[in-house]
Amino acid sequence: MTFELSPEHEQFRRSVREFAQAQIAPHAAQWDRDHHFPTDVVQQMGDLGLMGLTAPEEFGGSGLAGEDGGFTSLCLAIEEIGRVDQSMGITLEAAVGLGINPILTFGTEDQKKTWLPDLVSGQRLAGFGLTEPGAGSDAGATRTKAVLADGEWVVNGAKQFITNSGSEITSLVTVTARTGEREGGKAEISTIMIPSGTPGFTAEKAYDKLGWHASDTHPLSFEDARVPESHLLGERGRGYAQFLATLDDGRVAIAALAVGCIQACLDLSLEYAGQRQTFGGPIGRKQGVAFQISDLQVMLDASRLLTYKAAAMKDAMDAGHAVSTKDFKQAAAVAKLYATESAVTATRIATQVFGGYGFMEEYPVVRFYRDAKVLEIGEGTSEVQRMLIARGLGLPVE
Repeated sequence: MTFELSPEHEQFRRSVREFAQAQIAPHAAQWDRDHHFPTDVVQQMGDLGLMGLTAPEEFGGSGLAGEDGGFTSLCLAIEEIGRVDQSMGITLEAAVGLGINPILTFGTEDQKKTWLPDLVSGQRLAGFGLTEPGAGSDAGATRTKAVLADGEWVVNGAKQFITNSGSEITSLVTVTARTGEREGGKAEISTIMIPSGTPGFTAEKAYDKLGWHASDTHPLSFEDARVPESHLLGERGRGYAQFLATLDDGRVAIAALAVGCIQACLDLSLEYAGQRQTFGGPIGRKQGVAFQISDLQVMLDASRLLTYKAAAMKDAMDAGHAVSTKDFKQAAAVAKLYATESAVTATRIATQVFGGYGFMEEYPVVRFYRDAKVLEIGEGTSEVQRMLIARGLGLPVE
């Protein structure tokens, strides 16, 4: 297995980079200041085909699954968008990984035909409601309930930190809910699709976040929200397994977002170190600065290779090659852990290179500094990744 990008992937990367530089980079700082979610640019990403990279052509996608490297293409797109704006990077990641892919993977043909065309085109968005006030990493502690009555699911509960869940183009949110109990008293967790506008379903006021100011993130509440029984996604009682599979892919995509962050820190630091003059020369001549920037290159190369390896494994699995789910899970956790922690470190280094200017909001390193921290939290915290890696090594860690 090789992780060298194909000429097609390189050309695709260049096209996404050109789009990001032209349509996102000039506005990212203002969107951040205004906490503005740019619906038109999100839909332009759809027009470019970025939402449909993992979807079949019958639903408007590119059909680049498996051998054609569709998941790798998605990671490249997230990386390049995240290189100029992490908010738009996470919008793309969540739109595909948490909105489209669960329906694509577990949905019925009717569900796919109903929801996917608009999502794949980027005209609409979908969210994935997993986290609750008392159930994040411990998703088995889900308290949201769904009771089947007269052919409808009646949903009550709350979710929090849900991306793409309350924008003007959000069409639905898929939520995990307790639908009964198994033998031994364990919760039966299922996954249910709840369209926007459903009576009893409310996307509460958007969060005032540390970073990702231009992304759409809300708490959700459900009070006797009713949807047809046919809105069950996948097999009843398999919601826990479904979200685990969803998160495996998502961890690689978040690693790609972290790679974009590290690349931005390297780009910004190199430019500034060549321009900023002290003691008769550019600060890049000083070992203290040059060595820190060298560390950025090391972290970037290692993070990128780990991410591309995991993405290639996902594509190989989709193509039917002999890659075990266990090996992919391990690779995804390793990539997510290393790349996201490196991104946080990279923003600290870049801020230090900029000195006092790195503390001023007018410089983009500040935005990347604020945006980076959540990379270590979303799609499984660093602690969860270490637990998964330890288990993959055969250690009986709890």
